[in-house]
Amino acid sequence: MTRETAPGTPSARRGNGQRGIEQHGNGQHENGQRGDGRQADGPHGDGPHPRHALAPLLASPVRLSVVAALAAVDKAEFGYVRDLVEITDSALSKQASALEEAGWVAVEKGQVGRRPRTWLSLTEEGLTVYRRHMAALRAIAGPLA
Repeated sequence: MTRETAPGTPSARRGNGQRGIEQHGNGQHENGQRGDGRQADGPHGDGPHPRHALAPLLASPVRLSVVAALAAVDKAEFGYVRDLVEITDSALSKQASALEEAGWVAVEKGQVGRRPRTWLSLTEEGLTVYRRHMAALRAIAGPLA
């Protein structure tokens, strides 16, 4: 009975001499580098890894939640988004400002009767970035059974 050797152990290395980096049969290392130091194609040789399409600004669960809420509507009142995402006014204001600065969210101020209101909406660029981010997450996760 033979035992499997864990990757990175001396007997599991394939002669590349680098500890913790196992070379795959296609000349790529686990760290995504080719033997010559250049970036390798994705796991199936069909282009870069989908993580490269992720938007770093959407790494924040709150910002992702705000963008997801806005993706489903033309525009939403500030208070509605705040309650939906379950954050404070100041937290939403801060996140909306960061998304507005990136050009992904539009902020519109107005009044309903005598009461001031703020509406948030995704820009075309914001919607495109969100769709690309979600497609990358699905590609990374693979099919779920």
